Amino acid sequence: MMRLLILLVISSFIFSGCKTSSVSLTHTPPALLDSSTFSLTAVSEDSSYEYTAKNAIQTGGGAEGERRYLNALTGPNGETVTYVRLGSCCAFKTPNGIVDNTGLLDKYEVRYEGLSKPVILYLNMYDSGDMKAPVNFGYKK
Repeated sequence: MMRLLILLVISSFIFSGCKTSSVSLTHTPPALLDSSTFSLTAVSEDSSYEYTAKNAIQTGGGAEGERRYLNALTGPNGETVTYVRLGSCCAFKTPNGIVDNTGLLDKYEVRYEGLSKPVILYLNMYDSGDMKAPVNFGYKK
């Protein structure tokens, strides 16, 4: 198991710098506002959405999909969002996984002015689904 996790971490670093990915999309990603930003249209009403590993946002598109999603977020009043990738965690089974149908979630520390403390968001770069901004966030229009 440890060997598999090491391979997944190494693979995520290799693929995170790539412009393209072998990740197959099971859902059509949203339109783009620009080349680095998804166009979101709603805020989730589910308080666990993206704040827990069990309810991670499915961005698809590898690391580029994750960045496009995070670039679309704002604070609830349009504040600029900043984010830092903390690393990978939480192995899970997916037909889009790189090794043995397994993927890892990525954890991001996300901030905006006025937020009392940074939040941790969980993203799944392997699978695609409907994307919304998490509770207490907004999105660029």
